[in-house]
Amino acid sequence: MESPPSSFSTFRSYLRALAQTPSRFAHRAPSVSSSYEELSWVKSRSGSNMHKSLRWYDLIGLGIGGMVGAGVFVTTGRASRLYAGPAILISYAIAGLCALLSAFCYTEFAVHMPVAGGAFSYLRITFGEFAAFLTGANLIMEYVMSNAAVARGFTSYLSAAIGIPTAKWRFTAAALPKGFNEIDLLAVAVVLTVTLIICYSTRESSILNMILTTLHVLFIIFVVLMGFWKGDWNNFTRPMNPNSPSGFFPYGPSGVFNGAAMVYFSYIGYDAVSTMAEEVKYPIKDIPIGVTGSVVIVTILYCLMAASMSMLLPYDMVIDVEAPFAAAFSGRWEWVSKVIGVGASFGISTSLLVAMLGQARYMCVIGRSSVVPAWFARVHSKTSTPLNASAFL
Repeated sequence: MESPPSSFSTFRSYLRALAQTPSRFAHRAPSVSSSYEELSWVKSRSGSNMHKSLRWYDLIGLGIGGMVGAGVFVTTGRASRLYAGPAILISYAIAGLCALLSAFCYTEFAVHMPVAGGAFSYLRITFGEFAAFLTGANLIMEYVMSNAAVARGFTSYLSAAIGIPTAKWRFTAAALPKGFNEIDLLAVAVVLTVTLIICYSTRESSILNMILTTLHVLFIIFVVLMGFWKGDWNNFTRPMNPNSPSGFFPYGPSGVFNGAAMVYFSYIGYDAVSTMAEEVKYPIKDIPIGVTGSVVIVTILYCLMAASMSMLLPYDMVIDVEAPFAAAFSGRWEWVSKVIGVGASFGISTSLLVAMLGQARYMCVIGRSSVVPAWFARVHSKTSTPLNASAFL
């Protein structure tokens, strides 16, 4: 089947398509694609194919790298102090189970239709193009905005690790409104560096992610061991203030589930792995192992971190909810706080890398569907990556 002429091919074509918007919307909005179309002529609009170079261990590394960012260092303290208390580790287990059930859905779709579109493609073959368009637009906005925030977070954690004030890495633009006028040069440098890497090769991106993720996991294991070594088991049931609710479940079952709702944020990232399905060698075998395996490993790590923090501090003593682990060690082992900053920096790097891989593949497949110019759908013949989409985003 031949591809229809692009509405973006010329300015006249665009104006003609704009005038036809009502009729074209009525025709396309409910139209449902098929997995065969997505895997054949829709995929061919990219020109070259993405190179199938990933295995299950690559997907596990990408999943862990995408999920274990700096979020766990923040959400754990807030959820423990306000909602769950020492039972925060149960909250992480519940949130992990929910993430695993959602990951099963992504896995089933990705095995059935191993293309790079992720949720956009899945909705396109089930609910139609309009639902897919809304989801795709939200996903792209989510990735772009969150990546910008994560990149700025890298500066904050690195500054804490090396003892240089964050303000030293930023300069103020007087012409911009207050609160939006601090330009972060280091964040820009990190984003550009990651962009060059993901444009060059998916395989090399995976190897770099594996190295950084391994280092980050080692830092997490170090924090866990320090917590179990220096902590107090009595903190699981005894608060510092006698007037605070006591016991392992100080706020009851509702507090545990409220905590689970908050910490679920820390699991966001496994969906980006499904966008790599087109580059997996053996999708039927590798995707289920990679996606579900990464969620299970991350759940175990999170539960151990939650238990470690609960041992270090009574839940009602978590004063700095934004940086509970660093606060737990400050004043006693300052060097551990700096180690945590280094580890968080590695985590931010990997989550940024995986997110930028995912956003480019979403944009590529949206381009294949002619919702945006087909230029975004092009896959470079030498690098076998969606270079245009990667560089633009």
